[in-house]
Amino acid sequence: MGRVWGPEEIARRFKEIRERVAEAALRVGRRPEEIRILGAAKGQNPEKIRAAAEAGLRLVGENYVQEAERKRPLLEDLPLSWHLIGYLQRNKARKALKVFDLIETVDRTEIAERLSRLALEEGRRFPVFIQVKLAPEERKAGAPPEEVPALARRVLELPGLEPRGLMTIPPYFEDPEEVRPYFRRLREMRDHLWETLKLPGPGELSMGMSHDFEVAIEEGATLVRLGRALFGPRPPKA
Repeated sequence: MGRVWGPEEIARRFKEIRERVAEAALRVGRRPEEIRILGAAKGQNPEKIRAAAEAGLRLVGENYVQEAERKRPLLEDLPLSWHLIGYLQRNKARKALKVFDLIETVDRTEIAERLSRLALEEGRRFPVFIQVKLAPEERKAGAPPEEVPALARRVLELPGLEPRGLMTIPPYFEDPEEVRPYFRRLREMRDHLWETLKLPGPGELSMGMSHDFEVAIEEGATLVRLGRALFGPRPPKA
């Protein structure tokens, strides 16, 4: 088992990541401040999240509602926004609205309609991304590309939701260049949807993880989800 990264190592890694984000953005004529870094904190302890936040991290992503429920109260003194980046079960929707500030994984009409109803009960509009499944991998969630336009139209109609962008988890390739077509396709899909449906705002793209985030930025990512690169390996499950 590798050593556990402490606060100094996490701060150093965050600084290095910001430099790499800036370099990738400048290579394609983008402004580095257009890209936000999300710390994918699945399995990581609150102390690591605190260290990253003290270094400048402002977005935290969790895969499970219960895990975020445990961690968030311990970090409420920090200026963090919490995103759900894992699959959302229907029976966890109410809790998800209380725990998270944005849900990135709306992938079906059923969950969109439930979230909207629950948000309206609280008198609010809740921001969401639509998750797109760009490859037929059984273990990956997301709406198939052919279903995304209808889902986006429905999310736009729902009074309790605010569509903010698209998210994807492409297949893993050792060579990040092999992931580029998937990132490009999501950007093209975003451009088409936002033009044809007149969706609000510029349309965010949540794509790119620890091994391929620079390619994702070159293809238009506005939010990159980094776990291992920022926090180190996840500790083994007890």
